[in-house]
Amino acid sequence: MAWDRIHPLLTTRSAWIGHTGELPSIEGTLIRLEVDHLPGGSDPLPVWLWSSATGLSGADVDVRWQAFLRRFDLEHTLRMIKQTLGWTRPKLRTPDAGDRWTWLIIAAHTQLRLLRQAAADLRRPWEKPAEPGRLTPARIRRGFRNVRPHLVCPTRAPDPSCPGPGRPLGSENRRPATRYDVGKTVKRPESITERNRLRP
Repeated sequence: MAWDRIHPLLTTRSAWIGHTGELPSIEGTLIRLEVDHLPGGSDPLPVWLWSSATGLSGADVDVRWQAFLRRFDLEHTLRMIKQTLGWTRPKLRTPDAGDRWTWLIIAAHTQLRLLRQAAADLRRPWEKPAEPGRLTPARIRRGFRNVRPHLVCPTRAPDPSCPGPGRPLGSENRRPATRYDVGKTVKRPESITERNRLRP
């Protein structure tokens, strides 16, 4: 269900916090998304979506709510890349090293996707069985140790090593790391009260 030419009343918050004068009216389409049932059996509440486009057809509305549902896939993918593959774990010192690490993580995630047909479903007791070829990257990673011996490997096994002793305890760092600008130049006030207090 969708309503066209609905406009929200803007307030002086977030992007409009520094705006002076009359605020504009922004037309768009309001979409009400309802589902028949939820997996747990509880009563589903409607979800309200907003699109800044007007004059949408039924197919356009379908694209909007389907894109909203796809965000769960993106959130779970980012969560898996961070927690399972360790995207944010290393303390990298340069932007170039961060870019290289990101590309390595993308390559590892792609490799897991490509091994979907070869991996067995090693599921936890509380997880539902998955159809063949429909395993998630986290489940494929679980079974990767069984697949790896059968893959062609262009390199030899890594030599075992242990980390060095590092800097003696209590000594100062004589070579501090270079700090890079992250791009944020101005700190904006977080509330209307703070903005009014900072105004001359």
